[in-house]
Amino acid sequence: MKSKTTHEHKKQSSNDITCGIITLSDSRKSEKLDLSGKIISDEIKSRYTLKSKSLIPDEKEDLIGEIEKMISDEIDVIITTGGTGLDSRDITVETVELLFNKKIEGFGELFRAKSFEEIGSAALLSRATAGIYKKTIIFSMPGSPNAVKTALNLIVDELPHFVHHVKK
Repeated sequence: MKSKTTHEHKKQSSNDITCGIITLSDSRKSEKLDLSGKIISDEIKSRYTLKSKSLIPDEKEDLIGEIEKMISDEIDVIITTGGTGLDSRDITVETVELLFNKKIEGFGELFRAKSFEEIGSAALLSRATAGIYKKTIIFSMPGSPNAVKTALNLIVDELPHFVHHVKK
């Protein structure tokens, strides 16, 4: 069932959205090897404005620095890929959740539910998360290309609606 309020909010929303992508990886040292970043980039460029893209190691200070740089560049939505698993070097979730002014609980929940439909109980390994920091939306998704596609299917159409509410 469609919501009348949601429909009204979407009508008031703008597709003029700027996005940034941060890939966290200790193993991928070049843009050519960053398949997930390319998938996100291609999808964002087809609908919105991609203003920044970076590939950094799994380091807390590097991630915070990139986020702060993108926010100072007035980016509306930051999408991170990588570092959401259980490995000792996976620091994305711990880093971004400390920054969040508000957490978007539903993203991780829905992502894991959809992933369960696709890959079974291995979906429990993902700690995908999302939240708001300084009126910027941050979505942190796994580094797997298939996981990125799943996550994008959940959020890409709703980005104008998200930004509409966050910028209020």
